[in-house]
Amino acid sequence: MRTYLLRLLIFSLILGALPTLFIGAASYYIATRGMEEKVNEGSMHLLLQTQLRVEQMLQSLEKSTTQFVNSSLLKSTLDRALTSQDFIQVRGLQAELTHLQSTAVVKQAHLVNFSHDWVLNLLALKPLSTSEEADTFRTYAGQSDGIAWNTRIRLATDTAAAGEAGADLPGAPVETISLIYKIPLIPPGSPSKALLVVQISSNDIRSVLTHSETLGVHYILDPAGNPFLSSRSDTEAYRNINSAIGRRVQELGQAQGFFYVEVNDRKVGVMYRTSGYNGWTYVSVVSHEAITRETKTIGIFTAAVCGVILLIVLVLAYFGSRKMYSPIRSLLIYTEEIGEDGEPERGRKDELAFIKQRIESLAVSKTNLKQLMQGQAGSLKEFCVLKLFTGQMSDNEFAFRTASYGFPTEWNRLGVLTLQIDSLRNTRYKEQDRELLLFAINNIVDELLPAQTRFSPILLNESQITLLASQTEDVQELRSFFYRTAEQIKSTVEQYLQLTVSIGISRPFTQLSESPLAYGECLEALKSRISLGPDIIVHFEDSVSKGTGETVVYSHLKLIEEQIIQSLREVHLQRVNGLFQQYLDAVLNKELYAQEHRILLVQLVSRILQIVQEQGISVRKVVEREAVVERLLRMQTREEISLWFEARLFAPVIGLLADKSETQYINIADRMLAMIHEQYDQDLTLELCAGTLNFHPVYLSRVFKREVGLPFSDYLSEYRMKMAKLMLETTSMKISEISDKLQYKNNSSFIRNFRRLFGVTPGQYRENLQNDRRPPES
Repeated sequence: MRTYLLRLLIFSLILGALPTLFIGAASYYIATRGMEEKVNEGSMHLLLQTQLRVEQMLQSLEKSTTQFVNSSLLKSTLDRALTSQDFIQVRGLQAELTHLQSTAVVKQAHLVNFSHDWVLNLLALKPLSTSEEADTFRTYAGQSDGIAWNTRIRLATDTAAAGEAGADLPGAPVETISLIYKIPLIPPGSPSKALLVVQISSNDIRSVLTHSETLGVHYILDPAGNPFLSSRSDTEAYRNINSAIGRRVQELGQAQGFFYVEVNDRKVGVMYRTSGYNGWTYVSVVSHEAITRETKTIGIFTAAVCGVILLIVLVLAYFGSRKMYSPIRSLLIYTEEIGEDGEPERGRKDELAFIKQRIESLAVSKTNLKQLMQGQAGSLKEFCVLKLFTGQMSDNEFAFRTASYGFPTEWNRLGVLTLQIDSLRNTRYKEQDRELLLFAINNIVDELLPAQTRFSPILLNESQITLLASQTEDVQELRSFFYRTAEQIKSTVEQYLQLTVSIGISRPFTQLSESPLAYGECLEALKSRISLGPDIIVHFEDSVSKGTGETVVYSHLKLIEEQIIQSLREVHLQRVNGLFQQYLDAVLNKELYAQEHRILLVQLVSRILQIVQEQGISVRKVVEREAVVERLLRMQTREEISLWFEARLFAPVIGLLADKSETQYINIADRMLAMIHEQYDQDLTLELCAGTLNFHPVYLSRVFKREVGLPFSDYLSEYRMKMAKLMLETTSMKISEISDKLQYKNNSSFIRNFRRLFGVTPGQYRENLQNDRRPPES
């Protein structure tokens, strides 16, 4: 297999394909963004034109109405009580009303005189007190604005406007929009002497609104957010759009904007503009397909061009790679011909590696062979010591080989030093370099220590082991000798490799067969890193627990563990990290049995993952593709444990719980609001809601105030007062009956709360309401 040729071809393809794909993707992205911006800009311009046409229609009517109001004929008749005898003045006013100019058809016009109790429309003059729309006119007169547009859809009962339009039959329902003109206009808020109400057809305004798949659907919202010109089906279809526009205009103060939303499983783009003229909001709804129709064509063209370029790159890469490969192929054929029998076939290797191997085999000399034999001798020495430490060689067999290998032959005491790398974090090395680093450390020890004081250093189970020999028998001198040697090795490794290592020292012994036991003592001593930290030299005697029979008290650990769990539930990462450091202090400073701290850590991890499962979150999102128990068992230092828990466990868990709780808060608040609106006239309490929703009352109180902005009790009280106001307006229930219905224990408390919210007592409010409804005396 031509491995190098394949690599060369792949490299050429990547070199040509990546720029092509990048440029194509960037071009498509820039073109589509520009296209969508142009489409949105055109749609917004079309919406602006619609707004201008509608406002021109309304302003023309408002202008002609102003001219009529300022006419001498109207001023001369406002101070008079017109009757059917005033034929000339009535006909003159009706003629002026008929000639009100607007691009929209005037369906009806009413001139109301409150001072002299008469109302004049296009058909007749009648007393205001006998008019069916007297209450409506008084409501209009009570508005603060001098000139206003009423978008309430109503039925025109007069037939003259319908006959004048020439299309509608008498008595047919006609949708109208009313211009309300208070006379006089100033001062604002003062009682009106007269009122002019002009009704135009809604269909005339609908006629200027666009309704097509390409240009979109246009409609208008009044200041209250009602689509007064839309059909019932359109109103239901665009309910979510209208709510979103209302939030943006009212809460965010965005007078115009654009956003995407789903309507009937279709994605649509929504543009809106709020007019400063009358507060109407003009809305354009365009399907996402119409906006992105041109971008799909651009995408297809871009993909086709990129495909052609990639095909050209493929052809050029293929022939170019073969051309560049031809010299290597010639050299490969030559090396095969000069090769010796028994060498490996080239199909298993890269071509260049195969050529290198053949050249090296031809350059082998007597010196190289000698060096190879010396290397073999060193490997045999290490293999012999390795068998000693694994218990596969007896004292007599090892003594037989000692002389031929140059090992120390005379000693009074032996000792074992075991070196382990603490951590590769924050170094220039990676985890896969650990074995190579141990090999380098082993070579350093081999060159650093005199041959007469040590046996061949070896590597075993991620540890570097050195067997030392000494002539002294004094225990303190032996400890000092072992410690100085370990310190010399440690400082040299730090100097040349910039590594933090720890060394365990065994107790002195006399027989070589005790070496495996001494190695085990070193490993036991190195476990002290969990409590003492990394970068240490420790004797086995110093690591053995001095206390016997001490009982480990777990209550303090249990308390810290519960605090960690509670802080996780409250998504407080900083507090969790601080508590975990206290937990490590308590665990690692205890004189526990071997491996007991790991069991406690596994238990803590299990508790944390249980919280994740209780929230309905998959554990795989936290510990995906990681064996947690095996990872904990491999950790040797406090730094490793702390870093893993903070970065790989606490931070992901708190992120997931925060996302979950954010959604949960909104759902809980909505359900509590629904309970208030449905059960306001029952004995509703926060504890009852907590029992229904299966949450603690304190938690529900905090969530409700966060999402609604008011405490639960304040919101319930205000809602009950609003319902009491509605009952006073629409029913004849006694105040005491309303108080009992709203779960107040005494009437005085109910009256006090009502007056605090609305400024008057319930009785005063009902009396004021009845006075407003009573017709004035003639």
